[in-house]
Amino acid sequence: MKSSRNRLHEIIFEADTPAGKAFDVALLWLIVLSVLTVVAESVPEWGATYRREFELIEWGFTVLFTLEYVLRLAVVKKPWHYARSFFGLVDLLAILPTFIALIVPGSSSLRIIRILRVLRVFRVLKLVGFIAEAKQLQSALRASRRRIIVFLSAVLALVTILGTLMYLVEDEQAGFSSIPRSIYWAIVTVTTVGYGDIAPRTVAGQVIASVMMIIGYAIIAVPSGLVGVEMIRGNMLKTENARSTSTQACPSCGKDGHDSDALHCKYCGHRM
Repeated sequence: MKSSRNRLHEIIFEADTPAGKAFDVALLWLIVLSVLTVVAESVPEWGATYRREFELIEWGFTVLFTLEYVLRLAVVKKPWHYARSFFGLVDLLAILPTFIALIVPGSSSLRIIRILRVLRVFRVLKLVGFIAEAKQLQSALRASRRRIIVFLSAVLALVTILGTLMYLVEDEQAGFSSIPRSIYWAIVTVTTVGYGDIAPRTVAGQVIASVMMIIGYAIIAVPSGLVGVEMIRGNMLKTENARSTSTQACPSCGKDGHDSDALHCKYCGHRM
């Protein structure tokens, strides 16, 4: 006979049982309603007229989400593992802004981060294919992180050099009043954003700007290529080692994404 802790774990973490699916669907509705509340509160007319009502509703959501977070930590055997997981951090960030707003006025809008919790819909609707694809993207980003860091370091050096060069070529009246401001212009230009708040006026400055714009197109394509190569490699490995993914969460650490035939958690080793 299952203990009350195991029954709570099935309800809170599993989407394969009627009770678990009902819990997750109710949670998703609460998340959507809480996000809509934050959006509605930002409208000046509504925020001023219904300020008290918004505060009561927000504290109601915060109490419910806090209780849910505590229960999630209580039903897993290794709470620290769940607390450090992606959803564990998102669950914590969903409740922190309300308490932070008591100390730092104006920070309540950070509650919009709760929208990340809607990602649970993939598990609730048993869209395990989306879970597998998300993990593949995560693996591709992790595998290419060193090359991306090297690439970003090179870009940072480039915009620093060219920004400083523009500071020497252009004058303060054109907006290049300091090296940091010139580097800001270089970043805006090389990323092809082009706000237009600062623009070179001399021929030399315009030549440098033209070169940076051309370089910018090449720079944009590099990160996509780095991640794309890893995703193709991941697809090849996935084809060679094709296995279905389960929505079952580990009763110890709370992580999911295991193979359907897995007997033990691949993160903590606990028996599934």
